[in-house]
Amino acid sequence: MKIIQTENMPIANGHYSQCIEHNGILYLSGQLPIDRKTKKIPTTISEQTNLVLKNIETILHEANSDKNHILQVRIYIPNIQLWDEVNTVYSNFFGTHKPTRCVIPTNKLHYGALIEVEVTAIKKS
Repeated sequence: MKIIQTENMPIANGHYSQCIEHNGILYLSGQLPIDRKTKKIPTTISEQTNLVLKNIETILHEANSDKNHILQVRIYIPNIQLWDEVNTVYSNFFGTHKPTRCVIPTNKLHYGALIEVEVTAIKKS
Protein backbone atom coordinates (compact mmCIF):
# COMPACT_ATOMS: atom_id res chain seq x y z
CA MET A 1 0.00 0.00 0.00
CA LYS A 2 1.35 3.41 -0.97
CA ILE A 3 0.05 6.85 -0.01
CA ILE A 4 0.23 9.24 -2.95
CA GLN A 5 0.62 12.93 -2.08
CA THR A 6 2.26 15.65 -4.14
CA GLU A 7 2.38 19.44 -3.90
CA ASN A 8 0.02 19.64 -6.89
CA MET A 9 -2.77 17.74 -5.13
CA PRO A 10 -5.38 19.23 -2.80
CA ILE A 11 -4.20 18.99 0.80
CA ALA A 12 -6.20 16.71 3.10
CA ASN A 13 -7.93 18.73 5.82
CA GLY A 14 -8.14 15.84 8.27
CA HIS A 15 -6.60 12.54 9.23
CA TYR A 16 -6.83 10.84 5.83
CA SER A 17 -4.99 10.45 2.55
CA GLN A 18 -6.29 11.90 -0.72
CA CYS A 19 -5.13 8.82 -2.64
CA ILE A 20 -3.84 5.36 -1.80
CA GLU A 21 -2.53 2.91 -4.38
CA HIS A 22 -2.70 -0.81 -3.75
CA ASN A 23 -1.90 -3.42 -6.41
CA GLY A 24 -2.43 -0.87 -9.20
CA ILE A 25 -5.82 0.27 -7.88
CA LEU A 26 -6.22 3.91 -6.81
CA TYR A 27 -8.62 4.76 -4.00
CA LEU A 28 -9.46 8.47 -3.81
CA SER A 29 -11.05 10.04 -0.76
CA GLY A 30 -14.25 11.99 -1.24
CA GLN A 31 -13.51 15.31 -2.92
CA LEU A 32 -15.35 18.50 -2.04
CA PRO A 33 -15.59 21.45 -4.46
CA ILE A 34 -12.94 23.54 -2.73
CA ASP A 35 -10.63 25.62 -4.90
CA ARG A 36 -7.07 24.62 -4.02
CA LYS A 37 -5.72 28.17 -4.19
CA THR A 38 -8.56 30.32 -2.84
CA LYS A 39 -10.09 27.69 -0.50
CA LYS A 40 -13.52 28.90 -1.70
CA ILE A 41 -16.51 26.84 -2.84
CA PRO A 42 -18.28 28.00 -6.01
CA THR A 43 -21.97 28.90 -5.77
CA THR A 44 -23.78 26.72 -8.30
CA ILE A 45 -23.99 22.93 -8.50
CA SER A 46 -22.59 23.02 -12.05
CA GLU A 47 -19.54 25.01 -10.93
CA GLN A 48 -19.06 22.75 -7.91
CA THR A 49 -19.33 19.60 -10.01
CA ASN A 50 -16.79 20.95 -12.51
CA LEU A 51 -14.37 21.80 -9.71
CA VAL A 52 -14.72 18.42 -7.99
CA LEU A 53 -14.06 16.60 -11.26
CA LYS A 54 -11.08 18.87 -11.96
CA ASN A 55 -9.66 18.11 -8.50
CA ILE A 56 -10.13 14.38 -9.12
CA GLU A 57 -8.40 14.69 -12.49
CA THR A 58 -5.44 16.43 -10.80
CA ILE A 59 -5.09 13.67 -8.21
CA LEU A 60 -5.33 10.96 -10.86
CA HIS A 61 -2.69 12.68 -12.99
CA GLU A 62 -0.34 12.82 -10.00
CA ALA A 63 -0.98 9.10 -9.42
CA ASN A 64 -0.20 8.17 -13.06
CA SER A 65 -3.80 7.75 -14.14
CA ASP A 66 -6.63 9.71 -15.76
CA LYS A 67 -10.41 9.93 -15.95
CA ASN A 68 -10.56 7.14 -18.54
CA HIS A 69 -9.12 4.75 -15.94
CA ILE A 70 -11.85 5.40 -13.36
CA LEU A 71 -13.72 2.22 -12.48
CA GLN A 72 -16.33 3.46 -10.03
CA VAL A 73 -17.78 6.80 -8.94
CA ARG A 74 -19.81 7.61 -5.82
CA ILE A 75 -21.59 10.96 -5.85
CA TYR A 76 -23.06 12.45 -2.69
CA ILE A 77 -25.58 15.30 -3.05
CA PRO A 78 -27.79 16.86 -0.35
CA ASN A 79 -30.74 17.31 -2.70
CA ILE A 80 -31.72 14.81 -5.40
CA GLN A 81 -33.25 17.73 -7.35
CA LEU A 82 -29.66 18.72 -8.22
CA TRP A 83 -29.14 15.48 -10.09
CA ASP A 84 -29.98 16.67 -13.62
CA GLU A 85 -27.35 19.43 -13.49
CA VAL A 86 -24.77 17.10 -11.96
CA ASN A 87 -25.42 14.47 -14.61
CA THR A 88 -25.02 17.02 -17.43
CA VAL A 89 -21.60 18.18 -16.17
CA TYR A 90 -20.59 14.59 -15.38
CA SER A 91 -21.55 13.39 -18.89
CA ASN A 92 -19.59 16.22 -20.53
CA PHE A 93 -16.56 15.41 -18.38
CA PHE A 94 -16.51 11.67 -19.10
CA GLY A 95 -17.67 11.67 -22.74
CA THR A 96 -17.89 8.08 -23.94
CA HIS A 97 -16.26 6.58 -20.82
CA LYS A 98 -18.93 5.28 -18.44
CA PRO A 99 -17.58 4.09 -15.09
CA THR A 100 -19.96 2.38 -12.70
CA ARG A 101 -21.73 4.98 -10.59
CA CYS A 102 -23.77 5.41 -7.45
CA VAL A 103 -25.67 8.58 -6.50
CA ILE A 104 -26.32 8.95 -2.79
CA PRO A 105 -28.73 11.62 -1.51
CA THR A 106 -27.46 12.85 1.86
CA ASN A 107 -28.13 15.44 4.47
CA LYS A 108 -25.87 18.48 4.51
CA LEU A 109 -22.30 18.07 3.30
CA HIS A 110 -19.23 19.56 4.96
CA TYR A 111 -18.73 23.34 4.52
CA GLY A 112 -22.18 23.59 2.90
CA ALA A 113 -20.96 21.96 -0.32
CA LEU A 114 -23.58 20.69 -2.77
CA ILE A 115 -21.53 17.70 -3.94
CA GLU A 116 -18.83 15.28 -2.84
CA VAL A 117 -17.34 12.68 -5.19
CA GLU A 118 -15.32 9.57 -4.43
CA VAL A 119 -13.66 7.40 -7.09
CA THR A 120 -11.78 4.16 -7.56
CA ALA A 121 -9.46 3.96 -10.56
CA ILE A 122 -6.54 1.99 -11.94
CA LYS A 123 -3.07 3.20 -12.81
CA LYS A 124 -2.09 3.50 -16.45
CA SER A 125 -0.15 0.51 -17.77
